[in-house]
Amino acid sequence: MEAFNIPATPSLMKEFLRQTGGAAVIDGGLATELERHGADLNDPLWSAKCLLTSPHLIRSVHLDYLEAGADIIITASYQATIQGFEAKGFSREQSESLLKKSVEIALEARQMYYERCSKSSSDGIGDGKVLKKRPILVAASVGSYGAYLADGSEYSGDYGDAMTVKALKEFHRRRVQVLAGAGPDLIAFETVPNKIEAQAYAELLEEEHLKIPAWFTFNSKDGVNVVSGDSLLQCASIAESCKQVVAVGINCTPPRFIQDLILAIKKVTTKPIVIYPNSGERYDADRKEWVQNTGVKDEDFISYVNKWCEIGASLVGGCCRTTPSTIKAIHRTLSHRSPAAPKEKLATCL
Repeated sequence: MEAFNIPATPSLMKEFLRQTGGAAVIDGGLATELERHGADLNDPLWSAKCLLTSPHLIRSVHLDYLEAGADIIITASYQATIQGFEAKGFSREQSESLLKKSVEIALEARQMYYERCSKSSSDGIGDGKVLKKRPILVAASVGSYGAYLADGSEYSGDYGDAMTVKALKEFHRRRVQVLAGAGPDLIAFETVPNKIEAQAYAELLEEEHLKIPAWFTFNSKDGVNVVSGDSLLQCASIAESCKQVVAVGINCTPPRFIQDLILAIKKVTTKPIVIYPNSGERYDADRKEWVQNTGVKDEDFISYVNKWCEIGASLVGGCCRTTPSTIKAIHRTLSHRSPAAPKEKLATCL
């Protein structure tokens, strides 16, 4: 982000939000779009499978989201782990190369987008696409240990009584080192399902002295606690106490729960709040698929957005089953907020 003079330090998010007018748009679901483009994700690696088979599709989806108005794109590394690649027969060196590749693809997409903006003769909107050169961050995704297990346990947070903070740190350590070294603007620790993994991430960031900021986002299935039943307040407090964490919030959670969760997080943090819910559809962990017709439509999803920003969210996007149309609607909604709204709540595109 050198072109916009945004430092890769703990002040990154505040400076980014200052330059964007106080609020920013995150991208939406990756796997949904990859499948729409023809990818087969029936694999323990899930969307990370495309790092092997079709990296061009990942780049296309990143570009779709940028052209929908996203200011932050998240890499295809959520389910990409060294252990997972090695289980597929790849060497340690090859596994690390694939992790780096996830960041490189996103960086390439950002550069391609900037080139399209430079060539565009429009005033920022062309053929329904947002083509406006603006600060854009690349966030390297780190999914939970449960995501690696590919058994749906990131939706339960149940890792068994034998799991420890130390074991989780060792599981994630090299992966985080490799992703941080690949050049993203920040690391997104996503869908954190329990307190023990939040503690592991916080200790890992401090132990490794990584010169890169991060955000923590938790998931909830009751609108009160994280999915394991651990206290959201305790989990968010861990993020608040970690100097390298520049935002804290919620992802992959039904929209109907978000308002109460924002209000809860505000009790324990002064950091920007990041919100990217799923479509509200229910995931069947046994069948490894989303249950049709259990979510909300885009228009209903968008109806929540202004309220989330009014009560404290600074970064808003979508997670599983949301699409570029969802993100375009978020972008449009934020850009048309009342001129009387407080300056810090205005959107990036104003």
